Amino acid sequence: MSEKLIDIEQVELNNNCPECYSKDGLRLAFKQKMVENKLYKCITSDITHEITCFNCNSIIYPVRWTDDIERVFEYQKKAFTPQKSSLRFKKMFWITVIGIIILIGLAAFATYYQFIMPS
Repeated sequence: MSEKLIDIEQVELNNNCPECYSKDGLRLAFKQKMVENKLYKCITSDITHEITCFNCNSIIYPVRWTDDIERVFEYQKKAFTPQKSSLRFKKMFWITVIGIIILIGLAAFATYYQFIMPS
């Protein structure tokens, strides 16, 4: 089973970076967790966020956020609309389900046939 974060929305911030004090280069990214295996693909409701500065190539953790960054983040968080949680079954799931139904049907038919025609 593989879990990965998919980018949903990226917003350029116009605030100063707390590391390098550059006015441009800050980017806020919202990511949503996706789980995938052989049977299904699922987009969960788990949302993460990350602020990155591309001038100094560093991740700005919430401990280092200024009041301005905090206000902009809260605004962007309210404006953000995540993808709906979804579950999509793959072909292997449907083959397995149909196979199990056929096996149950064959077992029921064999039991019924032995009951009608005893040896």
